[in-house]
Amino acid sequence: MSDGTWLVVGLGNPGPRYEGTRHNIGQVVVDALARGERFSSSRHQAQVVETRLGAAPGGAPGPRVVLAKPTTYMNVSGGPVAGLARYHKVEPDHVVVVHDELDLDLGRLKLKIGGGEGGHNGLRSVSQSLGTRDYVRVRCGIGRPPGRQDPADFVLSGFAKKEQPEVELLVVDAADAVEMVLTEGLAAAQGRFHTAT
Repeated sequence: MSDGTWLVVGLGNPGPRYEGTRHNIGQVVVDALARGERFSSSRHQAQVVETRLGAAPGGAPGPRVVLAKPTTYMNVSGGPVAGLARYHKVEPDHVVVVHDELDLDLGRLKLKIGGGEGGHNGLRSVSQSLGTRDYVRVRCGIGRPPGRQDPADFVLSGFAKKEQPEVELLVVDAADAVEMVLTEGLAAAQGRFHTAT
């Protein structure tokens, strides 16, 4: 078992071209969790911050957390995740992956452990590299593409101005949900944050 350290990973693509795109919502959530702390480069192809989140029962400091944003492209995210997990001695049940989810309406949030990847190449890479699907996923709804737009193009597009209020609420809720998973457990977080599709 883990020594209590958690690894929280925000999936996305690197570089200015992809900032603010739907595919990078996981990294926006991890930025929110960092609360302004500066990320540093890791030898595991990721930007990382080591911190504590939330408060344990009784008011003690919350668990130690490694927040990470892979600097690889989405479809090879697994290498950095597995490398960081090994280095920090984090078992898969203490890995939380925050990612975009086409199958949820914009602003909706779902949490689960295990299951399939639903065609998400980032999740597929993480599962292959960890050797298991049994890690926590925080699924951030970005909606389906309008009309006949290719989903691959849609996830690499930015959010419309009218969508921004929902996006901001989603980021806050997802960050709070991650903290609750770490301090109170997945079931408690599901009970509070699951929303209807």
